[in-house]
Amino acid sequence: MKISDGFDARRLRPKGPSHWRSRFILTLAALITLCGLLMALAGVASVLGRPAALSELNSNPAGASVVLGIGLLITWLGIWMWRRRRRYMRQPLGLNMSAHLMKKHD
Repeated sequence: MKISDGFDARRLRPKGPSHWRSRFILTLAALITLCGLLMALAGVASVLGRPAALSELNSNPAGASVVLGIGLLITWLGIWMWRRRRRYMRQPLGLNMSAHLMKKHD
């Protein structure tokens, strides 16, 4: 197949997306995960008998259990955001060609 002079293969691939927004979301997700881990550790410390971690907020076992549960929930949320954004960033970029130009497979 002869390649014409006006052919440019770079036109077939789309311009790569800017990843600054994704990096910002990844940083935010990492901070949310870290805060959730710290909150969960404070709840665990209070449940085990050292309630000085968050002073009056979790001085009784029921309050410490609530802080532990909220911390685990926030940690899960941060990890979910991180994984979702990483999956979005790693999606393959396809060619910008019409379907009828592709090779037909039976």
